[in-house]
Amino acid sequence: MSGDMDLQAQPPGETPVGTRAHRAGPTDYAGDEVRREAKKAAIWIGMAALVVAVVFMAQPLLVIFAGLVFAATIDGGARLLGRILPIGRGWRITLVLLGTVAFLGWTAWFAGTTLADQAAQLPATVETQAMRALTWLDEHNMGVQAEDMKSVLQQALGGVGQLTRAVGGLLGGATTLFLVLVLGIYLAVEPRLYQRGFAWMLPMESRAHFHGTAALMGKSLRMLMFGRLLGMAVEGVGTWVALALYGVPMSGLLGLLTGLLAFLPNIGAPLSGLIMVLVGFSGGTTMGLYCIAVYVVVQTVDGNIIVPMVAKKTVDLAPALVLGAQLIMGALFGILGLALADPLVAMIKVWLERHSARNASIAQAGDDGAVQGSA
Repeated sequence: MSGDMDLQAQPPGETPVGTRAHRAGPTDYAGDEVRREAKKAAIWIGMAALVVAVVFMAQPLLVIFAGLVFAATIDGGARLLGRILPIGRGWRITLVLLGTVAFLGWTAWFAGTTLADQAAQLPATVETQAMRALTWLDEHNMGVQAEDMKSVLQQALGGVGQLTRAVGGLLGGATTLFLVLVLGIYLAVEPRLYQRGFAWMLPMESRAHFHGTAALMGKSLRMLMFGRLLGMAVEGVGTWVALALYGVPMSGLLGLLTGLLAFLPNIGAPLSGLIMVLVGFSGGTTMGLYCIAVYVVVQTVDGNIIVPMVAKKTVDLAPALVLGAQLIMGALFGILGLALADPLVAMIKVWLERHSARNASIAQAGDDGAVQGSA
C-alpha cells in the first residue's frame, strides 16, 4: 500500500520516482539531463576560452606555424635529395640544413660587405626618381601634387631602407628566427612523433581522418614552398644577370631584393619592380625602359611557367583571396604574418576540402543505408 500511496502522491504528468525516466532536479547532478546540459555549458566555456587564448597567444602560434613551414621545406629538400642520393634521411636533412646555413651566411656577408654602399644609396636614388615622376605628372595637370606626395614617399622609402638593412643583419628578429629554426628542425627530424601525439588527443573515430589530412597538408605545403623558393631563385638570379649585363646600377642589390620579395606573392613583385624601374631611369630613359622589359620578362616566366607547374600539384589559391589574407595578416602581425598568409590560407583550404569530403561520404553512406532499408 505504501508503494501505491507514493505513486499516487506524484503530481499529475510527472514520472514516478525510482523509474529509469526520472526527471533530474536542480541539484541532482547524477541525472542524464543535468550532465548533458553541463557538457553543453563546458563546451561553450571551452570555446570562449579557446578564442581568448588564440587572441592572446596569436604571436607564439604564428611562430609555431612558421616552424611547421620551415619543417616542410626541410622535409621537401630531404625528399628531393633522396631521389639522387641513396643515403639515410638523417644525412639528407643534415645536408639541407648545412645548405640553408651556408645560404643565410652568404646572404648576410654579401649584403653586409659588397652591397652595403648600394643599400645606403638606394633610398636616395629612388626618392629622387619618384619626385621627378611626380613633378612631371604635376606639370601635365594629372591631379598629383608633388609636395603633398613627398611625405608619403618618404614614409615608404623608410620601409625600403629598413628592408635593405634587414638583409645584412636580422638582429631585430633574431630570437624569432632562432625559435623558428629550432622548431623546424625538431619537427623535420621526427614528424611522426608529433603527428601521433596530436592524433592521440582526438577521438578514435577521427584519427584516421586526421592522419590523411595531415599527409595531404604536408604534401601541399612542401610543393608550395618548393614553388616559392624556385620562383625566388629564378626572379633573383634572372634579374641580377639581366641588369648586370646592361650595366644597371645596384644590379646585385636589386636582384637580391627581387628574390627576397618574391616570397610575398601579389605584393613583392610590384614593389621590387617599382624600385628596379626607378633605379633604371636614374641612368636615362633607355635604361629605364630596359628595366621595365626585364621586369616583364622575369614575371612572365615566373607567372606562366613556374606558378602553373607548381599549382598543378598543390593547392590552387585565388589571387584575391591570398591578397586579402596578406592585408589582414600583415596588419595584425607585421612582416611575419604577411609572409605566412599564403601557407596559412592553403592549409585552411585543404582542411575545409577534407572536412567537406568526409561529410559528403557520411551523407552518402546514410542515403545508401536508407535505400537498402526500404528495399
